[in-house]
Amino acid sequence: MQILGLLRATRESEEGAPPNTELMMRMGTFVEEMTKAGVLLGTNGLHPTSKGKRVKLAEGRMTVIDGPFTESKELIASYAMFQVKTMDEAVMWSKRFLEVLGQGEVELRPIFDPADFSPDVFPPEQAAHEERVRLEMARNAERQ
Repeated sequence: MQILGLLRATRESEEGAPPNTELMMRMGTFVEEMTKAGVLLGTNGLHPTSKGKRVKLAEGRMTVIDGPFTESKELIASYAMFQVKTMDEAVMWSKRFLEVLGQGEVELRPIFDPADFSPDVFPPEQAAHEERVRLEMARNAERQ
């Protein structure tokens, strides 16, 4: 199962404060361990919301809102994509990650899989089409 881990932002991450060298080294070691274990599919930190935008469509009206965003409890500082057997395994890796950081909060969200949908909602021909599009996405990511 694939799970998206979302690390909540902190005041420091929203201020754009980079991690110190020691933390970068610890995180690098941990990311390498997770990668070698076959668990980590991708991860990156995010710039603070002051460099971001929100695009919203409501009642037929499109708006673009410049950051920073103030709802700090809901902001995300980084993400990780896990390939694990169970949610408990994702929890274990997230706990270890938070120990590397020394603090924080991670939200774990399972990614939908075509098998999660009944054939009447997601017919086989639509699933095959989506698989072809996903392969193209993977090729695009490799070109980066």
